[in-house]
Amino acid sequence: MDPDPRPVSRIPVLDGHNDTLTQIRNAAPDRRRDFLTRSALGHIDLPRARDGGFAGGFFAIFTASPDWDRTPRPLLGPDGAAVPGGRSVALPPRLDRRSALAYTLATMSDLFRIEAGSNGAVRVARTAADVRRCLDEGTVAAILHIEGAEAIDTRLEALDVFHAAGLRSLGPVWSRPNAFAHGVPFDFPRGPDTGPGLSAAGRRLVRACNRLGILIDLSHLNEAGFWDVARASDAPLVATHSCAHALSASPRNLTDAQLDAIGDSGGLVGVNFHKGFLRSDGESDRPTSMTEIVRHARYVADRIGVEHVALGSDFDGARMPDDLHDVSALPALLEALREGGFGEPEVRSVAHGNWLRVLQETWGQ
Repeated sequence: MDPDPRPVSRIPVLDGHNDTLTQIRNAAPDRRRDFLTRSALGHIDLPRARDGGFAGGFFAIFTASPDWDRTPRPLLGPDGAAVPGGRSVALPPRLDRRSALAYTLATMSDLFRIEAGSNGAVRVARTAADVRRCLDEGTVAAILHIEGAEAIDTRLEALDVFHAAGLRSLGPVWSRPNAFAHGVPFDFPRGPDTGPGLSAAGRRLVRACNRLGILIDLSHLNEAGFWDVARASDAPLVATHSCAHALSASPRNLTDAQLDAIGDSGGLVGVNFHKGFLRSDGESDRPTSMTEIVRHARYVADRIGVEHVALGSDFDGARMPDDLHDVSALPALLEALREGGFGEPEVRSVAHGNWLRVLQETWGQ
């Protein structure tokens, strides 16, 4: 493990989403890395987390679809004509549960082995008290999140086992459909009203998550599913890594009505750092500044209140702004928030305070 010292005192950041576990597990042999050792690959490892004041967050497990063709195609309008500047990416079909279960278990093991090998520097957080303790001690708090519930059976027996192992956050879908719900495509420009809502199993899943104290992540869920969760859930509504649709018309982003519902529930929006969800043109391969993150954070704060704004980077799963190359640049983002009109108490709330509140209310501990 890299012997770097702990960072100088700075505002710790709790982050709503990273794909670091998935990226490390899926890496080609020439791009393999160890989370505990400094690397130039990817966005997060322990030494760079210390450099940036990264206090932890939601470590996602995502089972990829084999042979997914991500080639953009023209986006067609209702009349069958191509939408100027529009593009569409076909979603993969449903994923086999057996392969998803095997992958999820293996990647959970990766996280537990990181914890065991970290000499106390990384802890899997199962309670809000665990997260607070990690912040106080300078330990990275790893919240176990599953992105897409394909590994869970419709009788929800696996959910009980995952919860006992440490699962505390669940996205019912990634963008492809499954037995519980339908996700949104990666089209642009498009709204999130793209299909049916929760299945009967999906509604049972929401109730079970409420009972167990598992946060339900609305990112990737389509609009009908969002409103079904809003009606069925008694927990704060949370989108761990999404932006404002009014500023970037991706279906992955939240409409004003969805933002209002999240605010009314006492919930939270973790602003995503992906260029394509930040930019008004939806492009992910053009020069982009972290001020775009501030622009979305400001919009959400002005719409529903700064107490409902957090960060949801999508590190190791998205294309970052050019001046936010990895987790070590988080202090510069906090400074950009200050320059964007957020006061010091508000910066602290966005950095970690709002997440702590919602985790306490959702987990009940």
